[in-house]
Amino acid sequence: FFSHWQRDSDPRCNKMGSLKQEVKKKLLARSERVKCIDMHPKEPWMLCSLYSGQVHLWDYDAQNLVKSFEVVDLPVRCVKFIVRMSWFICGTDDMCCRVYNFNTMEKVKVFEAHQDYIRGVAVHDQLPYVLTSSDDMTIKLWDWSKGWQNTMIFEGHTHYVMGVVFNPKDPNTFATASLDRTVKVWNLTSTVPNFTLEGHEKGVNCVEYYRGGDKPYIISGSDDRTARVWDYQTKCCIQTLSAHNHNVSCVMFHPDLPLIVTGSEDETVKVWQMATYRLETTLDYALERVWSIGCPTGSNKLAIGCDKGTVVVKLGKERFVSSMDQNGKIIMAHNSEIQQMNVKTAVDEVVDGEKILLPTKDLGTAENIPKKLEHNPNGQFIAVVSEGEYVVNTALAWRPKTFGQCMQFVWSHETGGYGVLETPQCIKMFKNFKEKKTFKPGVAAENIFGGPLLCMKADDAVHFYDWDDQDRGPVRKIAASPKNVYWNENAELCCLVCDGSFFVLHFNRDAAQAALDSGEEIPEDGIEDAFELVDEIDEKVRQGAWIGDCFLYTNRNQRLNYYIGGETYTLAVLDRQMYLLGYVPKENRIFLSDKERNIVSYQLHLSVVEYQTAIVRGDLEGAQNVILPRVPENQRSKIARFLDGQGHKELALEVSTDDEHRFELAIGLKRLDVAQGIAERANNAAKWKQLGDLSIQYCKFEQAATALKAGEDFNGLLLLYSSTNDVAGLKDLAAAAEEKGKHNVAFMAHYLSNDMEGCVNILSASQRVPHAAIFARSYATSHMSKTVNVWKKELGSTTKIASCIADPQEYPNLFPESVQMDLAVDEDDEDEIEKVEAEKEEDAEVLEEEPKEEAEVEEPKAASPKATSPKAAAKEPEPEPEPEPEPEPEPEPEAEPEPEPEAEPEPEPEPEKEPEAKEDEVDELDDLLDDAEEGAKDGGDDGWDEVDNDW
Repeated sequence: FFSHWQRDSDPRCNKMGSLKQEVKKKLLARSERVKCIDMHPKEPWMLCSLYSGQVHLWDYDAQNLVKSFEVVDLPVRCVKFIVRMSWFICGTDDMCCRVYNFNTMEKVKVFEAHQDYIRGVAVHDQLPYVLTSSDDMTIKLWDWSKGWQNTMIFEGHTHYVMGVVFNPKDPNTFATASLDRTVKVWNLTSTVPNFTLEGHEKGVNCVEYYRGGDKPYIISGSDDRTARVWDYQTKCCIQTLSAHNHNVSCVMFHPDLPLIVTGSEDETVKVWQMATYRLETTLDYALERVWSIGCPTGSNKLAIGCDKGTVVVKLGKERFVSSMDQNGKIIMAHNSEIQQMNVKTAVDEVVDGEKILLPTKDLGTAENIPKKLEHNPNGQFIAVVSEGEYVVNTALAWRPKTFGQCMQFVWSHETGGYGVLETPQCIKMFKNFKEKKTFKPGVAAENIFGGPLLCMKADDAVHFYDWDDQDRGPVRKIAASPKNVYWNENAELCCLVCDGSFFVLHFNRDAAQAALDSGEEIPEDGIEDAFELVDEIDEKVRQGAWIGDCFLYTNRNQRLNYYIGGETYTLAVLDRQMYLLGYVPKENRIFLSDKERNIVSYQLHLSVVEYQTAIVRGDLEGAQNVILPRVPENQRSKIARFLDGQGHKELALEVSTDDEHRFELAIGLKRLDVAQGIAERANNAAKWKQLGDLSIQYCKFEQAATALKAGEDFNGLLLLYSSTNDVAGLKDLAAAAEEKGKHNVAFMAHYLSNDMEGCVNILSASQRVPHAAIFARSYATSHMSKTVNVWKKELGSTTKIASCIADPQEYPNLFPESVQMDLAVDEDDEDEIEKVEAEKEEDAEVLEEEPKEEAEVEEPKAASPKATSPKAAAKEPEPEPEPEPEPEPEPEPEAEPEPEPEAEPEPEPEPEKEPEAKEDEVDELDDLLDDAEEGAKDGGDDGWDEVDNDW
């Protein structure tokens, strides 16, 4: 890949080759001596076996101790996860292996494994196998599917076997390290080693396989203070790493970074470049001797176990390095491996959010880890930028075009033009891949960005320079500190992405060029009219790209959004962190990838973007007549919502195909006829109610009645009919409401339409019979008897209250003659009416003929049960059982003086009538009076009060 570079002969290579990984501490946990570390492959968990006999389970992301297992009182020298069983296995100095469930903390199994200390444990990736190595110089194979039966014993070492590890590429083979100074490679089917690797001068403490697919490597660490890298196919040592000044206790190839990590009893951890075997960095956290290291798969974290605890660090930044051109050709870097994919070669049909299966093509391996891949504007070239250097390759044949030193690399808007930040005080510009000019700004540059203008970030400000003329000063200086700068294709819009928001600027090229051509001195802050602030959006952008005037981006909330015309819209909610690759116009799709290089896409039609761009620029006629016919029908609703947001509601109503949105627009535009048509199709109660309320507001009463009926809005109909005095409508409403169980509305509708019978029926039907009887007494006397009988039946015969309720048909003398007349009319009994009127006339004549003195004496006769109140009757002497009792008169306390002759010609209604009492009535009264007298003898007037209450 970089065969054209002769690094050994270039004196600059020693400076350019450093990876300079940033190391950040994530967890520091002090404890007893940590003898072994193992990392869970899926969860942020770390197992630590301690010399004190404990096993700790840590969550290194949350930085807390999840569980602690008290295993034994002796050292636990090795521990490993058995992920698929939710177990871990550990080996202890009592020569036993113990298996625990790390979720429930249950002890699954304890078995004696060796005759001496157990030094190493290895778990097979697929089969139910575990290997253990011991100071008894043997390696044993255990099968947990057979009750942890020992199925094989491997012998061949002549000293302690310090470590054992399975080959990840060939699970049938494994390697062991021993203090007999050898590394042996074995096969599960034979107890004899395949071969032996010799070269260390002292005992070998540890061994690990390289997990990558391109190198058959083993690394081993020894008491001779070196680590050796072996090719197990050629059985040769290809590199010796000598930097430690004490025993090397642990070694490993990092699973995701091209790094080698070694730990030693000299209290340091050293990180080496895999490609050049140069020492990258040395880590020392003052935790004394280092005994174990571990790295989780799919992460750039590193765990270190020492005498005084454990530390977890993060090596560098988790970058996803990729670039895609407009034709869908993707270049990706995974560590130092460069691969190519093409979205046009998708195996299956592309579905939004679903993984796309794409064939990959290996382009080679970079000597250093690329930190940036970027196509030039026309996609013909691609820059591979690593730490301190860049290489420009042709995108089609992947051939080197040029290379050089840099801190930052950016493309200009011209083919073959680019700029590099060589040092903070030196920026070099290139045209047609040849150096054109060196620019030395007056401030230290932190970063540079490409595009139509060269953008330099320095001193919490961003400086825009013309690519051809930097000596006259910046075109514009803006007080902002962007992390990235994006330009659209026609160089009119620029987006400054800052920490918590992004700014959209409009670049006025004509004003800037006119100021530059004038020859006048440019102010310190540049040309004021060069940029105009269009919008500021408070949203954190991770990655972005322009599509016309539409800015597409992913945010920290895992959403795929785009901005256009002052509004932001969400295209998709992502279920994990995704990296934006770009947009392919021919496919009408946006492509994204996760860090495992799984590609997904979402549809965004180019015609939709073009239409929105035309609307933003004010070209309504072109948008409607030229672009809209090309927009698919299923995208019209999206365009309508955009038009709605831009204030073009009439156009939105015309374009939209979504009835929900069209109804909202019709209501907002007072297009009640359109809204009614939509409501009829949807037949939704909420829509009908909204339409009815709006029709009432605009005095469209017929339309309001139709809408409220369809929506069964009985309260609204009651308001409408009562306000417009629509009696027929009230009657219909009463029937409909009663059918739907809306008794309150039905009662009011009957009442307002003067249908008292309906009111009584509603009260009775809603279990309010007493209310119905009282209402009938006041408003519908013809229904009194019916409701009273129902009331009595509800009360039952066990209470005296039912017997005290008077039925007007049984006791007409207790009710006014108007009630009797109503009852008579209801029964169509004309004779009864005449009889009542005749009795009334006779009573009047008798009263006129009686002298005044006689009237005073005869007045007490009103004590008849049919003529007196219950209280008055209770105070009279006990009547005789004859039908016409004549009790002895006694002075009434309420007796009045002699009435004047001019008194009212008609006496009170109750005394006027003196019909004969019924025997059962008299008997009932006698019983009540007897009870009252007994109660009075015992305790005063309580008995009389009870009679009063019963009546």
